[in-house]
Amino acid sequence: MRILLTTTSYQDTPGDHHQVLADSGFDVVRARGPLPEADMLKLIEEHGGFDGLLNGDDEITAAVTDAALAAPTPLRVIAKYGIGLDSIDVPHATARKVPVLFTPGVNHTTVAEHAFGLMIGLAKHFWPHLSAVKHGQWKRITGSELAGKKLGVLGMGRIGKEVIKRGAAFGMPAIAFDLYWDEAFASEYSVERAHTADHVLKEADVISLHMNLTDENRGFINQHSIAEMKDGAVIINTARGGLVVEEDVAEACKAGKLGGYGADVLNHEPIQAPHPFQDVDNILITPHVGSRTLESVGRQAMRATLNLVNFLNGDQDYIQANTF
Repeated sequence: MRILLTTTSYQDTPGDHHQVLADSGFDVVRARGPLPEADMLKLIEEHGGFDGLLNGDDEITAAVTDAALAAPTPLRVIAKYGIGLDSIDVPHATARKVPVLFTPGVNHTTVAEHAFGLMIGLAKHFWPHLSAVKHGQWKRITGSELAGKKLGVLGMGRIGKEVIKRGAAFGMPAIAFDLYWDEAFASEYSVERAHTADHVLKEADVISLHMNLTDENRGFINQHSIAEMKDGAVIINTARGGLVVEEDVAEACKAGKLGGYGADVLNHEPIQAPHPFQDVDNILITPHVGSRTLESVGRQAMRATLNLVNFLNGDQDYIQANTF
């Protein structure tokens, strides 16, 4: 069997997942993602198709799925390395009877830590301070404490909950919105329930985004929603870049309406220069590494590998428990 492996952190990080994949005996074709639709189509044509895709954030559109199914080696399964599925046309894959497997529950600790790193970095002005000192300057900007600031969480899933836990340790009261409310957790951590996402934006000093990207919430953070926020509010985005209108965020940060924006994601990755974020000191951007730790990559890669290998080897119990 032939598979296409495109996720870079999987390939670059040592761990037992490499041995499990090697022991499968599959023919592994490697590429460096995230790949656009055109590159995916080219690989399918060049190699005559694949039994399985072990992918990261590559564009698996309806056209890619159709081409993969029509190839001499037709596609049997998509195994996503990660939890975000917005780069995959899941409804089309499902309609074409191609299972989409993913890896929930493997990176919530790591991503929550990253979110707090961005919060601290913005509150203490890490970027201008680090840059100045390394250039032989001694410029000091007065920062602010996180303690006492209201933490707004949009999406109280696994990662959102971990952010709330860390906020409690920092003395940050929490307000959150989620369509599926966990009352027991909210009670344990004294989380105020907001009945709309907009209410969180109006009330919070620090807003952390943990929403799935959909057609309905694309560009949710824009000049109009920013206008409703507190002056000096900070936004953290470790979810998806498409949740914000990047030009509007950049302008708000430069004008001082936003105290800062810290993100691990962009609307188009990797960054395409020139970019509106590049010259704004109170915008911190990391290259989608929030889940890239030795611990998290190991968990995520092993789950994705087992999803793929067990499916292609016909483990029916495993398939029924892990198919999206």
